[in-house]
Amino acid sequence: MGFIKSMYEYFSLKRRITILFVASSIIPFIGIGLISYYTIDSILTNKIQSAIQSNVKQVQLSLQNTFNNLNHVSQQLAIQGTVGKKLDKFLTENEPYERSRLVSDIKSDLAAITFTNPNIGLTMYYFKDDGTTLFENLPVKKSFAPDKHPLLAEYYGISYYGPHISNGPFTNQYVLSALRKVDLPDRDDVYVYIETGLKLTQNILETDRIGENVFFLILDNDGRIAYSEVPDVFPQNAVFKSDPGKESSGVGNGYFWYKRTGNQGWSIVSVVPEAEYNKEKNRWMMQTALFSLLVLAISLVLAWLLWKMVYRPLTKFHNEIKWAGQSNFHSESAKTNIPEFDYLLNQFQKMKQQIRELFAEVERKEKRRADLEIEKLLYQINPHFLMNTLDTAHWLAVMNGQNEIDRLIVSLNKLLYYNLGKLGEHSTVREELDALREYVTLQQIRYDFKFDVRIDAEEHVLDMTIPRFILQPLVENALYHGLDDKGHIHVEVKYNDRIEIAVRDNGAGIPVETVERLLNNEQAEKQKVGMGIGMNYVKRMLEAHYNGEAKMEIESEIGRGTTVSLRLPVREVSEA
Repeated sequence: MGFIKSMYEYFSLKRRITILFVASSIIPFIGIGLISYYTIDSILTNKIQSAIQSNVKQVQLSLQNTFNNLNHVSQQLAIQGTVGKKLDKFLTENEPYERSRLVSDIKSDLAAITFTNPNIGLTMYYFKDDGTTLFENLPVKKSFAPDKHPLLAEYYGISYYGPHISNGPFTNQYVLSALRKVDLPDRDDVYVYIETGLKLTQNILETDRIGENVFFLILDNDGRIAYSEVPDVFPQNAVFKSDPGKESSGVGNGYFWYKRTGNQGWSIVSVVPEAEYNKEKNRWMMQTALFSLLVLAISLVLAWLLWKMVYRPLTKFHNEIKWAGQSNFHSESAKTNIPEFDYLLNQFQKMKQQIRELFAEVERKEKRRADLEIEKLLYQINPHFLMNTLDTAHWLAVMNGQNEIDRLIVSLNKLLYYNLGKLGEHSTVREELDALREYVTLQQIRYDFKFDVRIDAEEHVLDMTIPRFILQPLVENALYHGLDDKGHIHVEVKYNDRIEIAVRDNGAGIPVETVERLLNNEQAEKQKVGMGIGMNYVKRMLEAHYNGEAKMEIESEIGRGTTVSLRLPVREVSEA
């Protein structure tokens, strides 16, 4: 009891309400149901067994009457009957006229017998030694051989067969048959063969079945199965194990069976699948179960109504708290139509509004801080480059004529105009490449060695927008990797679902550790100003404009060069 009490304390209000309503409704119903079950089970079992027994008895009596009728007709055709005596005279008569008269008389007698016995089918005399037939009232199959038929019983010179396929040539229906010895004085191989009507046997086996899945077996005198409607479970010629006696019953192979034995020693067995046997009981149990479910459903509806008034508002309040924990502050306030809960939810909605405003303020401040950092980086780069370039212009003015200085100053003005544009502005690929060319011109004048810079761009990419000032730092970075007189830089821009930019050089390469720092370090490198600040600026610029959708990769091999790749989404970049 202590364990149950401790478990009950952890149950939610919803579970407690449900358990109480279900228990109060189901427990009395279960008690009444158990009493009803045992009573109804006894009644239905007796009813089903009585129906099966009655059915088997009727089939057994029908088969027995059929065999008695075959016996009666065969007696008239044996030597004791008038037809048998005429057959004996026919077989011993040599005078043609008398033989013809006897043939006519025998056929007339056979016609009268079959006419007065409508259940009789194929009738004839069978000569066993030579396999011939005589005086047949219907055509006979060439494969006729009575010994191949399933033998049910044999006594007093008569053998009963069946059910088996008729020996008539125009049907494949089951029949019962009898083979009786005529006992002629001069011949010992003459027999009377008689079959029931073509549909009689099937009608007998289908009489008053208690269900669609009720089947019959017919056993011979030795208890072997001569005929089976379920050969997969009870194969023909197998021994059927049952108690001796005129009547018996039992269960085996998933079937309930009931057996009755006829006067000739054969037996009829009714086999019913246990599922079919219990079908009516199962139907009653199903009805009881459905009624139980109805009672349970009513109990659950009542519990749900109470839960709706008490527990459902708590669930809504829980969802509001969960959404707030997931930073979802834009959901509308739920209504419970219960004043106390609605007041609490309105207060919580006001609190979410205040938190949402605080979050927005923090985001604005963080955005301004990121913009200031990028602007700081930009102004760190531009003065550095400007000082070096102006220093180079000073020495060129001293050492050379005015034409060289003019070329330097023109390129410098164009580049400074582009680089000192408004922070956060975006430009086209075409404008970025034009500025890069001016930058390369200045650097070729500045350095005391020649290097080759090749720029390839697909035509349809030139008017696509990208952030300003992201190519120059990458090319400048390549110059710091140890280019010599045979050095070259290849800038390639193409489109493949995204804008793909690659800057390749054949310089000295970058160590793996340095590549990792360039890609992953949040702070600019202090030792190498151009490499650290420039690469850090490009990385931060991509993060600010593309929110993590752009990718920058660096592949480098010492002594063979470096490739910096950018993959940018195709869309209008947002202005700061």
